[in-house]
Amino acid sequence: MRLFQTHHLFEYPWSLVSAANWQKYPNENCPHVVAVDVLDRHLDPDTGVLTTERLLTLRQNVPRIILRMLGESKTQFVREISILDPLNHTITLKSRNLTCANLVVCDETVTYAQHPCEEGKTVFTQEAYISAGSSLSRVSSYIEDFSIQRFRENAAVGRAGFEKVLERFAVLAEGDEKAENNRIVGTGLKA
Repeated sequence: MRLFQTHHLFEYPWSLVSAANWQKYPNENCPHVVAVDVLDRHLDPDTGVLTTERLLTLRQNVPRIILRMLGESKTQFVREISILDPLNHTITLKSRNLTCANLVVCDETVTYAQHPCEEGKTVFTQEAYISAGSSLSRVSSYIEDFSIQRFRENAAVGRAGFEKVLERFAVLAEGDEKAENNRIVGTGLKA
């Protein structure tokens, strides 16, 4: 089993990050994510917690030897469960590959949390466990090493892509705020 961990500080408020999270894909940095489908969504009326189940469809370049083991398909599916807690200002996303899970399992947890001390910043934590099954004991180490390296590369590219999405959201939010202020000024109301 291999472990990947990273932390990052987004210079955006949690409210903007949590809204942008739903628009993370598609983006030009992550063309391997070709579709995101919502399978289920539930809002707990007592806590305000929103739980969403999504199916991500991916197409990645995979070495030929691994493609043969996986059945020659470049299309993979990942199940993601997200839990948005508006009171604690956290979003937790847990995902697991569905494709070839009998051979290789990737369990990922991502958390976006409001920075505890610095207003307007969001703490990002990402952790992934990758394990090749015992049926591949001779090549499991190679597959785990390859998978963790690919995950590391995709994680960096994904963060950069999400940063661009956040920049666009911030510009839109700023434009909405200016438009609202202009509307209020134009009506003679006080902001």
